[in-house]
Amino acid sequence: MSAGPLEVRQATVADLDALVPLFDAYRQFYRQASDPERARQFLLERFGHNQSVIFLAWADGEAIGFTQLYPSFSSGAMARIFILNDLFVKPDARRRGTGKALLDTAAEYGRRVGAVRLALSTELSNTAAQALYEKAGWQRETVFCGYWLRL
Repeated sequence: MSAGPLEVRQATVADLDALVPLFDAYRQFYRQASDPERARQFLLERFGHNQSVIFLAWADGEAIGFTQLYPSFSSGAMARIFILNDLFVKPDARRRGTGKALLDTAAEYGRRVGAVRLALSTELSNTAAQALYEKAGWQRETVFCGYWLRL
């Protein structure tokens, strides 16, 4: 892949064809079976119901990465927050600042719409992502522990 200029912009439903392969590859990274049609439907529903904000990174006319934010709220702060649920950069496009650009764009968007914070989680074994987050100024949670309940 060439190293043309990087552009990050908010995705729209018109970007679905570029986004689906990235989203499907992201899911495969987390050991989910490839399912492009289900990925398309999932993303189409997020767009259709305004349930997430997605940013796409482009280089040389090709979508090479994305991040997806889900809106939420902090009762304590009585303010809007976003869950940065997904961040993915194609393997052949890594190590050129794409992940950092996506994180920066997400943070800029959050500030612009009045959010007080972004939150994310990643697997404990994903040390490359952890290094990126910490280099970008994210702080590891040390006060609270997370739980989840499978339904």
